[in-house]
Amino acid sequence: MFIHAEPCAGPDGGRWPEEIRCTRRVLRAYGHDGRILGGCLLGRKTGLSERTAGDLLLDPAVALVHVRAVEYGCFLFEVRR
Repeated sequence: MFIHAEPCAGPDGGRWPEEIRCTRRVLRAYGHDGRILGGCLLGRKTGLSERTAGDLLLDPAVALVHVRAVEYGCFLFEVRR
């Protein structure tokens, strides 16, 4: 977890920060009961996009999507409905 020492407005706009767009990530879809329902692996060429997380959220059984690093599975952030 990273904490800013001073208040931060966060990234500009309604898009993922560029620093994480072209890196390998795992998206994990979780149900309303907290169980993993599925997910997908994104490679360097596939990249992270709003659409990939949004595609998982099209399933009404999915409550949220975790975005994680591939190598160690570190949690980066989650996307909720």
